[in-house]
Order: sequence, then C-alpha cells, then structure tokens
Amino acid sequence: MIEIIPAIDLIDGKCVRLSQGDYAQKTVYNENPLEVAKMFADAGIRRLHLVDLDGAKAQHIVNHNVLERITCETDLIVDFGGGLKSDEDLRIAFECGASMITGGSIAVKNQEVFSSWITKFGGDKIILGADVKDEKIAVGGWMETTDLELMPFIEKYLQKGISKVICTDISKDGMLQGPAIELYKKMLTEMPDMYLIASGGVSSIRDIELLHEAAIPAVITGKAIYEGRIKLKELSQLIIKN
Repeated sequence: MIEIIPAIDLIDGKCVRLSQGDYAQKTVYNENPLEVAKMFADAGIRRLHLVDLDGAKAQHIVNHNVLERITCETDLIVDFGGGLKSDEDLRIAFECGASMITGGSIAVKNQEVFSSWITKFGGDKIILGADVKDEKIAVGGWMETTDLELMPFIEKYLQKGISKVICTDISKDGMLQGPAIELYKKMLTEMPDMYLIASGGVSSIRDIELLHEAAIPAVITGKAIYEGRIKLKELSQLIIKN
C-alpha cells in the first residue's frame, strides 16, 4: 500500500497551510501542532512531514521546539524541513528527534553542502525536496524557477546516494485539484529505484487510491485533511485494508 504521510506546516508554532507556497494565502488550522500530530498517530499513521515555514523565511531552523514535543510525545517517524542550511541546523533537528531531514533550495543553491550531508548522515537520513514547475526545478518558496531540468537534477543526487525524493508540482499544491500522476509515472519510468513521495493536489481518498494504482510509493497530504475532504477515519480504514 502507498505510504500516507500527513503534513504539518508551522508558522509561529501553529499548524497552517499555504496555497502554492504563498505566505499571504495562509490559513491557521490549529494552534497546537502536537494535538494534530496525536490525532494522526491515533488514526494509525506512522509518518509525519513537518515543515518549518518560519525557518524557510529565516534561513535557519526556528520551530525545533515543536519538533521535539511531537517526537517526544508520539511514536511518529518525522521528516523535518524548512530553512535547514547548515550542519548546526541538522544537528539541532536530529537531536530534537527528526528521523530524516528534507533539503530543497539548498540542494540547488549549495550543492556542495547538501552533498556533504548525504555523505555524513547517509542517503536514508536525507530526503531530496524537488519542487517543480513545467518540469523545471523551483526554489525560494517557489518564487524562482531555475533552468534545471527535473529528471537530471534528481538523477545526479540518486547517484550520490539519495533514495527518497519529495516531488511537489507547484501548480497543484494547496489547490485540491488532484495530484500530478502522469508526471510521477514518468519519473518512475525513468528512475524506477527512487522512493518517490508525491506531494501537492491531493483532494480526496480517491486521489490517494489513484496514486497507489499508479505504483507511487508514498504521498504527502495536508490541506485535504484540514478542510475535511479526507477524514482520518477514511485514512485508518485505508491503512487497515491494505
């Protein structure tokens, strides 16, 4: 069964969601992220994608206290991202309980540092975040599209030891209009050994089922849960069924 990974995005220590990465389109869903994390754990979820949006703006880790509370008070396996730019940021994240970290912009703008993390911590601890628009890599909270082609960009890091890749189609994220299934199928055709984590656009349990039918290994979903389009009971049933 496809691995289901709920997302919690953090601003000011609160659980929020943005639309297409736009900080001006912010909705606060819960002021207590730990409460949300416990709800996910109670539903049978094992993984959590935790994003420090304050950290992404500040260019260094900010919400590590929230990370620590979640990892201390739940059994969730947490991958943590957002503004991680230095070895010190990673030290704090791992000491606060992160099982994995996700690097996006840094994998584009400081490839030497990101590559050193793969060597130092291992490819199983470092997730490549590949935000994409028209099959070109985007960075800086999606405000900047680069000339880097998606497939060669990922392939280079797979060769360096990365195994897990979160791919977010910017045009889909937060829009609840369905995920980029054809893009993901194309990616796995070219790179079949990649553990691809689909992100963006999930609007219903049916979207998750379609990703599963397309043999996508994992999916991140956030807004659809917070908007009530996907019930935690439905996720529990899907996990039990498979």
